[in-house]
Order: sequence, then C-alpha cells, then structure tokens
Amino acid sequence: MENTKHSIKLDRENIFITGVSELVSFEEESIIAEIEDMILVICGKKLHVNKLNLDNGELSIDGEIVSLKYENYNSVKNKKSKASSIFSNLFK
Repeated sequence: MENTKHSIKLDRENIFITGVSELVSFEEESIIAEIEDMILVICGKKLHVNKLNLDNGELSIDGEIVSLKYENYNSVKNKKSKASSIFSNLFK
C-alpha cells in the first residue's frame, strides 16, 4: 500500500478526510476508513457519508462526531478474520 499523507478537518458535526483508500464499513454510529497503513474509526450519532471519492481519496461525513481512533491495520484485519471464522463455525 502506498504511503501518502492524509488530513482531517473536523468540527462537532462535520468531518472531511483526505488520503482515504477504502471505506471499510459505515453505520449510523461508526464509520471505518482505511488511510495509509492505518484504520480510522469515526464514532458518533446519526453519521452520514456525504461524499466518497476514492479516486481523489476524499471522504466527507456529517452527524454528531464523538471520537476518532486510529487502529493498526493488521490488528483490525485479524479481528475481522477471527470474527468471521467464529461466525462460520456456528453455522456448520
């Protein structure tokens, strides 16, 4: 994965992020985006993706922003694979 700089412009109800390579998931209370070699978790209430342009790496979200958290890409990937294997074992 190419290592590019990203930026975040934030106020209580809007966030604009550059350098986004993938939108991993989005729900009303959390949005997860891949940025560089990290995962950015945006938590809040009534979150809504206004704009997503992966060609330009831009993501715009509105709603009540409560927190931002960077996570290691590999740790999130491992959590997802463990969860999916547990889920698949339940239905065998």
